[in-house]
Amino acid sequence: MNDSSTANGALLREVARLYTRAQRVVADCCNTTNTQCHILIELGQSGPLAMGELGNRLLLEKSWVGRAIESLIQRGLVNKAPNPNDARSWIVTLSGDGEERVRELNATLDGHATQLLASVAPDEREQMQRSLILLLKVLRSDNSANCCLPVKPAESKPKDSSSCC
Repeated sequence: MNDSSTANGALLREVARLYTRAQRVVADCCNTTNTQCHILIELGQSGPLAMGELGNRLLLEKSWVGRAIESLIQRGLVNKAPNPNDARSWIVTLSGDGEERVRELNATLDGHATQLLASVAPDEREQMQRSLILLLKVLRSDNSANCCLPVKPAESKPKDSSSCC
């Protein structure tokens, strides 16, 4: 590894660490734990999911997911129903209140991002947005960033032996 790749790795880790920390603080203002926030956002993006699949996507152990889901059920934010395709599992969906909470979380987190970027000059902000879009494309194509997500049929390809899954 050369100095440039080491510096880039450290820079990406530091940006991710600081932004994640800030987003946790902002999400906490919505009375939502980090795990609950991740579950709500994932259900908001993906729709109903089996609890095991939800855990796989969030890289969380079954017990963490189960406790967080039970708490969200008690708060009226999600519903849990038997999986019609597998009697051993449960399907989790957002309730109406859960959908509203996801909208609130997204608005709060988007507002935080807007506030952060407001301090950047407009031309640099546009450049940053292009760079973030490029980074998103790179991450979406990276096996390690997506190893636990189901492969869409159109994207099916032979399993790469270097994949984590």
